[in-house]
Amino acid sequence: MALSRIASETDVSIQHTFASRYVRDSLPRFRMPANSIPKEAAYQIINDELMLDGNPRLNLASFVTTWMEPECDKLIMAAVNKNYVDMDEYPVTTELQNRCVNMIAHLFNAPIGESEAAVGVGTVGSSEAIMLAGLAFKRKWQNKRKAEGKPCDKPNIVTGANVQVCWEKFARYFEVELKEVKLRDDYFVMDPHKAVDMVDENTICVAAILGSTLNGEFEDVKLLNDLLTQKNKETGWDTPIHVDAASGGFIAPFLYPDLTWDFRLPLVKSINVSGHKYGLVYAGIGWVIWRSKEDLPEELIFHINYLGTDQPTFTLNFSKGSSQVIAQYYQLIRLGYEGYKNIIENCQENALVLKNGLEKTGRFNIVSKDNGVPLVAFSLKDRSRHDEFEVSDFLRRYGWIVPAYTMPPDAQHVTVLRVVIREDFSRTLAERLVHDIERVLHELDALPPKNNGEEAKHAREMKIQRSVTEALKKMVLASKAKGKTTGVC
Repeated sequence: MALSRIASETDVSIQHTFASRYVRDSLPRFRMPANSIPKEAAYQIINDELMLDGNPRLNLASFVTTWMEPECDKLIMAAVNKNYVDMDEYPVTTELQNRCVNMIAHLFNAPIGESEAAVGVGTVGSSEAIMLAGLAFKRKWQNKRKAEGKPCDKPNIVTGANVQVCWEKFARYFEVELKEVKLRDDYFVMDPHKAVDMVDENTICVAAILGSTLNGEFEDVKLLNDLLTQKNKETGWDTPIHVDAASGGFIAPFLYPDLTWDFRLPLVKSINVSGHKYGLVYAGIGWVIWRSKEDLPEELIFHINYLGTDQPTFTLNFSKGSSQVIAQYYQLIRLGYEGYKNIIENCQENALVLKNGLEKTGRFNIVSKDNGVPLVAFSLKDRSRHDEFEVSDFLRRYGWIVPAYTMPPDAQHVTVLRVVIREDFSRTLAERLVHDIERVLHELDALPPKNNGEEAKHAREMKIQRSVTEALKKMVLASKAKGKTTGVC
């Protein structure tokens, strides 16, 4: 006779995950649960919630890489338990980081010989890279001012109002005044002439953006260098330039090799770039490169030996994963110059497909430029009935994440939508997005205007105002008829 038994609550090996009490009962959200749960249940609970996230590949708001080759994914997972800072324990990982620094330095035309080591470091992203570069500028400026017997308590940095928020963080966290060049209609990047006019003896550097977050446009670094060189000559100052190439650093060398923006310009002392943007690596890797050792004050570098040997370190954090460094090295040797050029050119071509499709609708003004980061920024020609925020909201119903935002001062009256073209955004997806945007516009056109209530209120107010005006006219005419005058104050 066959024997059977009833599974106990703890005999989870034969229970179906969705039938188990661990999935059927709610867990506390903001306190650690008192008891453990099976790994299958923990996985399923988290996986179910994550399904409600947006699709990363349809997240057209982000510049960050959302796809890599399976071979690189394997390398990332194999190194996920390596602490990057343990240089003595993981010397090969350290060597790969040094190779990346030198490859990128040569890509940016750093004045170093073939056998000479470049000066730079891997970071968590461009935000940390900018913090480190800014600290180097501030310390170097302070040292010079102290040596001259001059006050060094009011440093400032000149940027455009279009800079990414990390520049505002640097200024606030490290007590540096941020002097912003305001934008204007049809000119949404920093004006080099206005920037140089704002430079004074307390300016630690001027920050130029190679690839504005707002519309992808490259700022004219060469013109800035020429104007600043002339001002330095006239004043005796030596104000330098930092290039924030977070988005454009892995674009300009391949699409615009003749564009002079990097270390070929003598005042450019440091450059940051995001490996996790067009460096084609998942989120979590950035780079900052200095022109020479003289541009990175030695007192900012810490030396530790409690991990085995003397290790120099210049970072804001300490522990971090090694995976992204390894992934960056994979992309650099896997793709080479040819591969990067092909991918970036394809992104640019797909951006043009999207731009042309939007122009054919006759409903949008294109705000972005053809030369720059492969993205399309656009705004509605007619905003009387609906605006860009409604278009963005309706596109989410089709799975697309397309941000809408207002420009910084003094162009804050301009609202745009922006689509970033990444490696995994194909021509087919570009054509599909145009189709869905047209569907959204058709849906919005069928709805009452967003400001229908406001228009009605305005009409009522105008009616009341006309009634009051008519009443006053009658009073004046009546007074005149009686030979009296009426004063209105």
